[in-house]
Amino acid sequence: MGVCPFHPKPHSSKAGLITTFLLKRRSWLDGLYEKSYKMRAGRVKMPGFDLFVVNDPKEVRKIMVDNVKEFPKSDMLHELLKPLLGVSIFTTNGEVWKKQRELLRPSFEMTRISKVFDLMSSAAADMMDRFRKYPDGSIVEVDEHMTFVTADVIFRTIMSSKLDEIKGKEILHAFVTFQEETARTAIRKFFCVPQWLSNILGENKRMKAGAVIRKSLSDIIKPRYENYESDTYCDILSSLLHTVDASSGERFSFEEILDQVSMLFLAGHETTASSLTWTLYCLSLDQDAQQKAYNEIISINKDGKFSISDIKEMKYLTNVFKEALRLYPPVGFFARQSKGEAKIRDKVLQKGSGVVVAPWLIHRHDDFWDAPHEFRPDRHNENIPKEKYMPFGLGERICIGQGFAMQEAIIILANILREFKLELKDGFIPDVVGRLTVRSANGMMIKMSKR
Repeated sequence: MGVCPFHPKPHSSKAGLITTFLLKRRSWLDGLYEKSYKMRAGRVKMPGFDLFVVNDPKEVRKIMVDNVKEFPKSDMLHELLKPLLGVSIFTTNGEVWKKQRELLRPSFEMTRISKVFDLMSSAAADMMDRFRKYPDGSIVEVDEHMTFVTADVIFRTIMSSKLDEIKGKEILHAFVTFQEETARTAIRKFFCVPQWLSNILGENKRMKAGAVIRKSLSDIIKPRYENYESDTYCDILSSLLHTVDASSGERFSFEEILDQVSMLFLAGHETTASSLTWTLYCLSLDQDAQQKAYNEIISINKDGKFSISDIKEMKYLTNVFKEALRLYPPVGFFARQSKGEAKIRDKVLQKGSGVVVAPWLIHRHDDFWDAPHEFRPDRHNENIPKEKYMPFGLGERICIGQGFAMQEAIIILANILREFKLELKDGFIPDVVGRLTVRSANGMMIKMSKR
């Protein structure tokens, strides 16, 4: 038996259009109903959008792997994320995506070297210094700490720049605003709200938030882009500055580099922060799992600096993280669209129809998991079919930074658990919301006691 972490209780039946509009403005999780967790495929028809939700593993494989060209990334997703990400690998398709992925590949080969590990470790050490400043047994809002440390890791590994605390708060506040307003903008588009009204209701606020983040990144990138020939850094930005397109002999333009770094910042800090927060939450609820993880950590390295080989040895802690990723996948849905007419099970999709593959639903589906809502790290001792477990995506578009994220997460968790015992604040229930990522809208209040 495992513990059963909180998740939003689904509605007993499908909501009507007006209720859907009101519920999903805040979080797409609020619009789910009981059948969502049992169905193999479903349809949500809205005034401006026809959306098909696919949970069937065979159909998921068709969409994400076998017929991937027939189900490109959603145009609407690209439009929604453009104020922050520009034209980046996260939302592009076809030849543009292929070229961008190829140009980014050398940068991610770098993430395997020890220098990146050391940068992650130094960010984790600074995080631990911040935690040690609290009196023993304090209730700490750990979500903001996870968001800061993962953003700091990205700044250090991509741009060799520590994240300043004041600048960090400004960027992270802007990102929260961008997430909230993007969720609202999406639902307004689904319901054909006119653009002028959308601008009044928050679209301008969203654009400004995206601009704040891009300016912070641009201020670091611009001088290095202009002086790239004398750039002596050994980081991901340096790799991007010197990467040349084999077919054209051209380097990335400044805007292209800014777009890719913005994407790496979003995908690299936000998703890992979400996953770490939910892992700490699950461990705070499951004291047996926490003790088991602690025992493993101190048996490998009781009090020294963790090495790469230490992190690779932490099999149980890795399973803990994988199980938190199952229960709270950071990207709860992958948005695609049908390039032409297509058939999904018994449903016919028209050209341009929206298609959603939702890890949130697949990871909690009654047909695919024993006690799907329970936290059971030992599930991951066995091989799980990729179509049923996909926190990093599936197929050719699987997250390019998967190895980076896993290594970073285990470093951060091992540091925290070795030094602190975690207990959830009495009576605290997280407010689980689905926006761009799955987060807790009221933070995560955890009592941290020194071991």
